[in-house]
Formats: sequence, C-alpha cells, structure tokens
Amino acid sequence: MGVHRDEAPLGEGIDAVSGWPTSLRSRLTLWYSVLLGLPLIAFAVACYFVFSRALEDRTDRFIVDALTAFSRELVAERRSAMSVADAMRNTVDEVHFRDLHIAILDTAGRVVAVGVGNGESSAGRSREGILTGLRGHDLTKPLAATLVNAGGDYRVHARPFTAGGQQFSVTGMYSLDDTELVLARIREMFLIAIPLLVLCAATGGYVLAKRSLAPVASMATHAAEIGATNLHERLPVSGGDELVGLARIVNGLLDRLQHSFEQQRRFVADASHELRTPTAIVRTEADVTLSRAHRDEPEYRASIAVIQEAAQRLTRIVDDLFLLARSDSGHVIVRRDALYLEELVHDATRAVRSVADRRAVHIETLQLIEAPFSGDPDLLGRLLLNLIDNAIKHSPDGATVGVTMARRSDRYEISVVDAGAGVPPEAHARIFERFFRVDAARSRTGNSATSGAGLGLAIARRIAEMHAGHLELAESRPGRTEFRLTLPIGQTPTGTTRLE
Repeated sequence: MGVHRDEAPLGEGIDAVSGWPTSLRSRLTLWYSVLLGLPLIAFAVACYFVFSRALEDRTDRFIVDALTAFSRELVAERRSAMSVADAMRNTVDEVHFRDLHIAILDTAGRVVAVGVGNGESSAGRSREGILTGLRGHDLTKPLAATLVNAGGDYRVHARPFTAGGQQFSVTGMYSLDDTELVLARIREMFLIAIPLLVLCAATGGYVLAKRSLAPVASMATHAAEIGATNLHERLPVSGGDELVGLARIVNGLLDRLQHSFEQQRRFVADASHELRTPTAIVRTEADVTLSRAHRDEPEYRASIAVIQEAAQRLTRIVDDLFLLARSDSGHVIVRRDALYLEELVHDATRAVRSVADRRAVHIETLQLIEAPFSGDPDLLGRLLLNLIDNAIKHSPDGATVGVTMARRSDRYEISVVDAGAGVPPEAHARIFERFFRVDAARSRTGNSATSGAGLGLAIARRIAEMHAGHLELAESRPGRTEFRLTLPIGQTPTGTTRLE
C-alpha cells in the first residue's frame, strides 16, 4: 500500500492569520528569545538608571563638598580683606577645583565674583550661559539643578549666605561632559551586548529545540509510514520521559488498533464462512430440485424443508450478527422493565425442552429464588437461552443440565452446569470470542435453539455487560462445566434506555 505524505510534520512556515511561525521549534526559539530578551532589556534599563543616578549623586557630593570648603576659605579671607567684595574676589581667585566653576551672585542675579575651574578651556562661554540661566531662579533659597546650554549640560548648586548685611549666593557649576561620555559608552555596550546575547541564545535555543524535537520528527515519520499492511510496526521509544510516555501511549493505541483490525478480519472471515454453508445448501437444493422437469409433491416438500432449515439457520446467524453489531456501536435499546429473574429462567428452560428431549438431556432447576430485577426481559431471556442451549449441546446423551440461583449481599448469581467433556485449558481465554467453538462439528448440528455459529456465548457476555453484570467460565473439567452469570441488585442497565 502506498503511503501518502503531505507536509513535513515539523515544516517551517508562517501562519497567515497570526503571523506566528507554524514550526514548533521556531515557536520555541521565538518564545525563548523573547523571554530572555525582555529581562535583559529590563535589566539594562535598570542598570542604566542606577549608573546615571550614582554618577549624579557623586557629582552632587563633589560640588557640595567644594562649596563647603569654599565657604570656609571665604570666612577666613574676610578677616584680612578690606571689604566683603575684596574677600569674595580674592577667594574665587585663590580657590580652584578641577572642572568646577564658582561664582558669587547677589539676589538679583548679578555677578559679584567669578572664578574658572582648572582644565576648562571653554569656561568663559559656558559660564556666561549658565549664569544667564540662573537669573530666572530664586537665589535666596538653596538650588540644585541641571542646566543645559550650547556649551553642554551642567550640574549647578547654589547656597545663599549673608555678608556685610547683604545676601549673596555662592554657586558651583560642574560640566557633565564626562558623565555623559560614561553613560554613552554604557548605552553602546548594552546596544551591542543585548542583541548579541539574544542572538546567541536564539541560536542555541533553536539547536536545542531541534535536537529535543528530533524524536518527535522520527515518530511522526514512522507514524506516517504505518498503514493497514504494516500495522505491526511501532514508533521508536526515545527521548526524555515525556516523549517516551507519548511513544508508549501511541504504541498502545497501535496495539489496540491492530487487535481491533485482527478481530474485524477474523470476524469477517468467520462470518463469511458461517453464512456460506446455509446459502450453499439453499442454492444446491434449489438447483437439484429444478434440474428435473417433473417431481412429485413429496420430493418438493422434502426439498423445501431442507431450504427452510437452512434459511432458519441463516436467519439466526444474521440476527446474532446484527445484535452484536448494534451492541458494539451502542445502538441496542435496553429496556428498564420490572421483572423476576426466576421467571426468565423458567421460560428459558421450557423453550429448550424440545431440543433437550431430542438428546434425552434432562434440565433440572435445582434452586430458584425470588429475584426482582430491572432490565430488558428479551435480552436477558436470550442470554439464559444461549447458556442453557450451549450446555445441552455439550452434554452427553442422557445427561443432566443443572440451573441454580443464589442471592449474595449485592448481586444475583445464576449458574448453568453441564456434564460434558469440559473446555480445554488452552481454550479458556477464547471461549467468549465470536465464532469460536471447542467442538465445531457438534455446534453445526440442527439440534439447537440458537445459531450454532459460535456466537452464543459472545452475545450472552455482551448482554450481561449491558446490564452491568458479568458472565464467566467458573469451572471446567471433564464431567462438569459451570458458567456463572452475575447481575448486581438494584443496578440500572447500561446503553440506550427506552421506557415502556
């Protein structure tokens, strides 16, 4: 049988609606990259703000410490200077800090004294811009701000103080060029490092996903090659615990499918074989009867009798097959009627009395008890009829078939015992299979109330299961074979229910 294979089970592609990859390994790689990239980006942003804040705090501490030292020098200078203005100018000329501009302004923002930080070549232009920007602030209060002008960003601190009865503000201005350079390098590092890390992670994730899903691809390939002709093959069991469990589950499913296919094939073959015998009898008898132009009435009646017997056997087989097919599909209608099991036992023994008399078999009801039950009387009657008829067929001439009933705490038990040769031990497991017969020759004889095709016990067990019961071969040895039917007390039959 040719194997039709569509797309590869793990083929690559993009979903036209969602835009997501259709490949499982591509999706795993994408999710892995996203789940790694987002924390990395969040970590980079957090680190950037922490670095920025730490640099700003360090700059503020430097400016504050420098202004404190400058204030102490200004107080010392006032003791020797002629005037406050001279003291201020002398102090800003003598006290210098690297990259820090110090200026003294009055409350109106006018410059009283200003100095230049060491190492700052563009101090004049930058200082003028910052001092111009300070005029819009209230210099009577402490100030800490970042000001921007054409010369760059500056961190500015201002402290008010009083000298000679006037109020002034000492201001420190520190360039943030070095700080911005450090932050720019950090940004560049993150912009380069994060994509590289995500790319490396995505590559590794894709390789790992591909290797992890390789057993799935192998199982999919093998599953695509399994058909009706090679249903005995199984998927390879490899990979992690999850894949091993999946392979075992699928192999278990294949086992059940193979068993079901074999049962169906055996069922069809057996059914064809059983149906061929009565149909061949009907055709042969009709051909023989019609082969001569004239026959007398007794010959016609004898021929029709043979055809009638074969047709009856054919009808019984078809009815049994129809019942089994409907029960397998769950379409058997199980009624819930109030009944008494002992009455069904009595009716079944009476129905097979003529069959038993032809074999000189005696049917003895050893013990009957009152057994109220809720179920389908027709199906239960057929179950009992099959059991008793089976016992008659396998009993020697002149033997006795015993039927007993018992009530346990939660169930009824009905036993049918015959004195036949028993069921061989190797046949115990198959005794309830369809079309299985221990003695095929005797099962085809006409002395039977059932089809004799090996369906009686299979139908009986199926009816028991539909009533939440169980049928088993309780004992089998030469001279004694017992089939035991167990039905729960107060149970509702399973299957489709029809209220009468």
